[in-house]
Amino acid sequence: MTLAEFFAWNPEDTSVRSWQLIDGEPVAMAPATETHGALQMEIGRLLGNHLLAQGGPCRVISEAGIVPRVRSDRNYRIPDLGVTCAPPSSHLMIEEPILLVEILSPRNEVETWANIWAYTTIPSLLEILVVSSTKIEAELLRRRSDGSWPETPEQIAADSDVMLESVDFSAALSAFYRTTVLRAMPG
Repeated sequence: MTLAEFFAWNPEDTSVRSWQLIDGEPVAMAPATETHGALQMEIGRLLGNHLLAQGGPCRVISEAGIVPRVRSDRNYRIPDLGVTCAPPSSHLMIEEPILLVEILSPRNEVETWANIWAYTTIPSLLEILVVSSTKIEAELLRRRSDGSWPETPEQIAADSDVMLESVDFSAALSAFYRTTVLRAMPG
């Protein structure tokens, strides 16, 4: 299926909330857990408040449609959050994302990492934050000054800060988990 066919497609299975197009095949997205949803909203709120305070055109989008550069005619991925400084539009995908956030769940870890590596082909993208939904930890991929990406992500521990250079943002990683069951769990 091409990207144009995907956008025109009307799936028979109406029980699926969201679909991605991966290498020409429609793939259903699994429903999110409460922890996943809470993380998505809290990170989105923190980033959104930060961007609002900064002024300027940047904004955070939930479940932002993304088309990777490689095989762009056969791929449409949906990260949990995306930040762009491009003007708002009514498109099915965000223009020129600079930051993407994925919340990693054990049941879709392989698919999520496949998406993350596909995201690295987007020319405007500067950072990808991967947040765990099972423990307080995260990983960060940041594009180097020569345009390349590191082979392995930077590890962010529970007692560390998340520093996102793309949007000049810094917060304690634990703040992302404020409304989750993980916040109340010891160590």
